[in-house]
Amino acid sequence: LLTTPYETREGWLLAVTKFNGTLYISEVETEAARRERENRPERNQEMMYWGYKFEQYMCADKTYSEPDPSGVVNTNEAFCTVVQTRLTDHKLLFSGEVDCRDKDPDAPPPPACYVELKTSAEICTPKQRSNFHRSGPRLFKLLKWWAQSFLPGVPRVVAGFRDHDGIVVSVETFQISKISQLIKNEYNCWKPTVCMNFCCDFLSFVKREATEDNPSMVFEYYHSFFPK
Repeated sequence: LLTTPYETREGWLLAVTKFNGTLYISEVETEAARRERENRPERNQEMMYWGYKFEQYMCADKTYSEPDPSGVVNTNEAFCTVVQTRLTDHKLLFSGEVDCRDKDPDAPPPPACYVELKTSAEICTPKQRSNFHRSGPRLFKLLKWWAQSFLPGVPRVVAGFRDHDGIVVSVETFQISKISQLIKNEYNCWKPTVCMNFCCDFLSFVKREATEDNPSMVFEYYHSFFPK
């Protein structure tokens, strides 16, 4: 929902039902997403695995132990945080995947101690850096990273920038609270306030439409992108 105002590639489908005064919203896989998943090129699958492998290199099972990058990554293993928050007059309760937490014993309590881990292609030129920041012909990564971390309250993203062979050549930390300052001078750039306003307006729309308190009644809302 947050990235929808700038989305130029992927649509979404949401199922909504109201029960005992609470609206429950669940994502449904679209036909386009199913086809993309089933026909994903081997190279794309390999790059997805690189991301999981980066997490294995960065994380340890215990506070004072070292990461163990040996062996095959279990890509089905994940941890989730459950967050209760508010967006204007909307009370939200949702879960989000969390990669790890800061090992510092004096780190603040969750979710402020959580860290998101990401990988991306190596940035070698100013143009590549600009494309990484902004939105344009396709949705660039920094927007997705911000959207994934902002509402759950994850304060920072640690990114490993890799070469063509998947070797991480540099690591950079992005503070979620400072991303709006990072992108403000970019031409044709996305704005966090636009994302938040759209999400808020959509939730208000759903509240007005899905009024029947009946778990057997399911409403579907979709957003499609049609290339020009």
